[in-house]
Amino acid sequence: QVRLVESGGGLVQAGGSLRLSCAASVRTFSSYSMGWFRQAPGKEREHVAAISWNGDITDYADSVKGRFTFSRDNAKNTVYLQMSSLKPEDTGVYYCAASNYYYAGSYVNNYVYWGQGTQVTVSS
Repeated sequence: QVRLVESGGGLVQAGGSLRLSCAASVRTFSSYSMGWFRQAPGKEREHVAAISWNGDITDYADSVKGRFTFSRDNAKNTVYLQMSSLKPEDTGVYYCAASNYYYAGSYVNNYVYWGQGTQVTVSS
């Protein structure tokens, strides 16, 4: 069982930055690939970014490429999503997810464990 707890969300103006964190309570964190997803009101959950076990593979949704950076610190059982140049369309609940795959990519069904989410609101 993997418990994931997100933090770092909040209200920010367009053009601003936020850093989301996701802490995992599991012994073998380095054996889980991780992902960030988001869901805006009335919309389906969408992939934001993914990272492999040791961070050698990362991938981003086209809408966030060049603005978001996904990283992990296996010694701290934590992943981070650094978000810059935020836009109002980045608003939503951001979820952290874990997968047993070496690299789970953007497919939501590849992820088994999910956090409760953290709200990000970007004002124009």
